[in-house]
Amino acid sequence: MKLFLDTANIEEIREAKSWGIIDGVTTNPSHVAKEGTKFEDLIDEIFELFPDGEISVEVTATDFDGIVKEAHTIVEAHENALVKVPLIKEGIKAIKVLSEEGIKINTTLCFSAVQAMLAAKAGATYISPFVGRLDAIGTDGIQLVRDIRQIYDNYGMETGILAAALRTPKHVLQSAVIGAEVATMNFEIMEKLFHHPMTDSGLEQFLDDWENRPVK
Repeated sequence: MKLFLDTANIEEIREAKSWGIIDGVTTNPSHVAKEGTKFEDLIDEIFELFPDGEISVEVTATDFDGIVKEAHTIVEAHENALVKVPLIKEGIKAIKVLSEEGIKINTTLCFSAVQAMLAAKAGATYISPFVGRLDAIGTDGIQLVRDIRQIYDNYGMETGILAAALRTPKHVLQSAVIGAEVATMNFEIMEKLFHHPMTDSGLEQFLDDWENRPVK
């Protein structure tokens, strides 16, 4: 399973990269806006940190022509970019055209399995079901990932599942067990993946025993 960091914060990306476990970065307009940096400069810096990684850069247009134009601008600057396109009618139309041109697409803001089926039929590289946001309104976000996996497997659809808006380490575990190709999460959640109370207590005991060993 690939792990992506969901952020546009350069320091978080640099720190997470040092762990040696992340495969890419997902950004969105909200993340970029928080950084208060020129969009093009920020994206360039992220790609410099991950020249061979999968970096999602989202369009802001909501009409077919605008989405296609922005997608072309993104890949002209960074040919290995994943262009994030919202799961709306105009977005699906654009995904069909862009995917046929060989442009990799991460379809974002997916909240139903039927939407995911449409994205796959249009040729999307990834579908991003927003797990945590569904949980926040009392719906089972992980069940959506499970339903998408079943549909894609039923029909041999090649679109990868990029489980997004993961809010807990358990979401990451569940997505991996279901068979999502990618999990993306913020820095705080990714840090939590390292920790378990038994690991902490076990290490403390080992070190304490070592310090108090009989010395002859």
